[in-house]
Amino acid sequence: MRSASQTDLAPTSPRHVAIIMDGNGRWATARGLPRFAGHQRGAEAVRRAVSACRELDIAFLTLYAFSSENWKRPVEEVDDLMQLLRVYLRRELDELHENGVCIRFIGDRNRLADDIRDLLEGAETRTWDNRGLRLTIALNYGSHDEIVRACRRLADEVAAGRLRPDDITEDSFARCLWTADLPDPDLLIRTSGEQRLSNFLLWQSAYTELVFMDTLWPDFSKRDLECAIDEYHRRERRYGASSA
Repeated sequence: MRSASQTDLAPTSPRHVAIIMDGNGRWATARGLPRFAGHQRGAEAVRRAVSACRELDIAFLTLYAFSSENWKRPVEEVDDLMQLLRVYLRRELDELHENGVCIRFIGDRNRLADDIRDLLEGAETRTWDNRGLRLTIALNYGSHDEIVRACRRLADEVAAGRLRPDDITEDSFARCLWTADLPDPDLLIRTSGEQRLSNFLLWQSAYTELVFMDTLWPDFSKRDLECAIDEYHRRERRYGASSA
């Protein structure tokens, strides 16, 4: 985890890029298509984003695929999204594995169907030793839920006498998050023009550079990623320190 006390002020290429993939429904509506068509095209944009990150030597890519609040959508749309996830994993896993991509999933799996949980575990097991791009997919993920779970875990440790309250630090808290083995994002992109985090990586993004793009997710391309990285390079990352 990158600490806010760091003083490396010169911008470097982002090691970890996180993306809130937004705009599938609007993309479809603008074309008179059902929302599912937008989600299908969004899956194609995932493929392009993974390929672009590999080409640009980005080490970590984290995608916000399905939030814990997305269950509020119509049942038919949720079912379509889950089916699309099944299709994506079955169709893309071989190529991802051959390209050395390591896949992980964060979020609460308990509400997911048994066969989807099996697919997630199978993808993680198969790609576990890969040393290429680390692709993390946030699925049934909510940052508030993640933080509460971390608090409960630490409280259990204190109640069991294995940890003193005074020993709880930012680092020990971060180790209880689903992202414990990930560096904090350097760059977080949200597509579709919306400018909010929507309960995504709230703890981890304390010093992340945020870039909001008007591009709808199904249209997201390598060029869009490069534009976001160019904007990242124009930023001065001070981590609370004074400007040089």
